Amino acid sequence: MKKIKFLLALVILGQALTFTSCDGDFEETNTDPNNPVSVPAELLLAGITRSAGDRIQDIFLAGEAGSCWAQHLGKPVYNDNELYIPRQASIEALWSVLYSSVIKDAVTMEELAAEEGNSNLQGVALVMQAYAYQLLTDTFGDIPMTEASQGESGIITPVYDDSETVVYPAIISMLTRANTLLNGTGTIDASQDLIYGGDYTKWKLFANSLKFRALMRASSGGYNAAAELQALVNAGEMFASNDDEAKMAYLAASPNANPYFEGLVDGGRVNEWCLGEELVNYMIATGDPRLPVYAQEVGGNGSGNGYVGKPAGIEAIGDSFYGDSNNVSLIGEKYLEAEEPAYFMSFAQLNFLMAEAAEKGYIGGSAADYFNAGIAASCSSNGVANVSISYSGGQAGLQQIAEQSWVALYLQGFEAWTEYRRTGFPVLPLAIDAQESSIPSRLNYPIAQQSVNGVNYSAAVADQGPDVLTTPLWWTN
Repeated sequence: MKKIKFLLALVILGQALTFTSCDGDFEETNTDPNNPVSVPAELLLAGITRSAGDRIQDIFLAGEAGSCWAQHLGKPVYNDNELYIPRQASIEALWSVLYSSVIKDAVTMEELAAEEGNSNLQGVALVMQAYAYQLLTDTFGDIPMTEASQGESGIITPVYDDSETVVYPAIISMLTRANTLLNGTGTIDASQDLIYGGDYTKWKLFANSLKFRALMRASSGGYNAAAELQALVNAGEMFASNDDEAKMAYLAASPNANPYFEGLVDGGRVNEWCLGEELVNYMIATGDPRLPVYAQEVGGNGSGNGYVGKPAGIEAIGDSFYGDSNNVSLIGEKYLEAEEPAYFMSFAQLNFLMAEAAEKGYIGGSAADYFNAGIAASCSSNGVANVSISYSGGQAGLQQIAEQSWVALYLQGFEAWTEYRRTGFPVLPLAIDAQESSIPSRLNYPIAQQSVNGVNYSAAVADQGPDVLTTPLWWTN
């Protein structure tokens, strides 16, 4: 079994020198039962999912970059991020946590589960690896994968793999294998499973729904995904309702509450965040009943002052009308609750992807039906009546799908930004005082990579393009 070592090398060496003359029973008779050298695979799961969930809810990256660059949110104060100046410490945290606390631990969990004969847990481990790799490559582009998490083998400067030809095919392969492994063999400890409470059949639905999302993203870069997409539809093993979607529950109090609650409510910073003008105006124009859930009325709910969003990226925000939080709509109370979940993938998003696939002829079925199902799923999860929008079809229909997907991905910052980059919709204005020539297409690599993995970093930049925010990724619209 793969060993999880807890003793310092010096202590181990000292024991070896001291007890060279002891008999062969030493290891058996001197094992400390309170300090095991290995752990059951299942005990790694909660930490893996919690680490990933906290990153996709990180207010200083998923919020300040993802949600603000998709113009769902704005900031009446401290809004350098809206000028396209992201926090470098948050970029480093995303990279390091996904590699060390998600991918590495998921690899360990997969290996341990294999030794235990627990194929269900192996499948879960592959789903979480695929999820983390997709988030990394969709955010940065080329990333270490084939040589990642191999520090114990002496690989401390891993090569960067090409996102299109290596990383994405590997992600799809992981999810294909996960689907096979999630077959009922072995158990998943419900207390460690923060997403599905130990239900392997739900993990199977997540694996296949995530694969559908990955295939649709790859198709935007020219990958012929039609046969694989139709096979997923034919198998009928994807999300079928909001009850199936992948979301991680939080608890009612810090430090186990939703990061928006901890950072804004507990942190006394609710007034530092508001809705973006593009989202508010779009929802007003379509009579969207989700707006009162997404946003508070100007001056607070019950004021009767309606809803006002902030234009993106005003450098001298303190001198602006929008620099006064009393003049704009703050984030809705539902989305500031301690127990608001972190979404890995929603049923609404799957339906919009299926609508797009149907409209493009990748799969059978009615694009209009999938489109309407996506809206209904989003409205239901927000506790409001369904909004009726007549589906146009054709290129106009594809724009409708992308725009409604954008609305439904509210406060799912990375996905909202990624789907905007992939589809090009809605058409968003450049920030008023933007420090870049366009809305960012990616994040720059963590600055530390230039020193700790300089040769491979330089090779990645030479292959992909300059390490700047505006270098397009291979699937970018």
